[in-house]
Amino acid sequence: MSSVTRILLCHLRELPDTGSRGFVVEQSGEALDLFQVRKGQVVYAYKNSCPHTRGPLDWVPDQFLNINGDLIQCATHDALFQIENGQCVSGPCAGDKLTAVRVVIENDAIWCVSDS
Repeated sequence: MSSVTRILLCHLRELPDTGSRGFVVEQSGEALDLFQVRKGQVVYAYKNSCPHTRGPLDWVPDQFLNINGDLIQCATHDALFQIENGQCVSGPCAGDKLTAVRVVIENDAIWCVSDS
């Protein structure tokens, strides 16, 4: 029988609209490096790992977006990913995807949710 694990990441008001923020949380006894991006009242979350290099996407803490704020950008080689689905649209990993992390918003709180 599986159970659901919920980890509070932050409150929606702490994540600016069209902003991003990184987190390291413990999941199943291991550290999970992830980030989230907000677009209006929707939050998208992904593992902080480029499908090309497996390295982190940010070069400055909490900076995961390109200068226009409309795509996720890998700081290592400038690959660009769609915010809504993590699909790489430009760069050496074009066609690959970021690994999505399930989050839910309840009462202004953003929770990382996983089955364990």
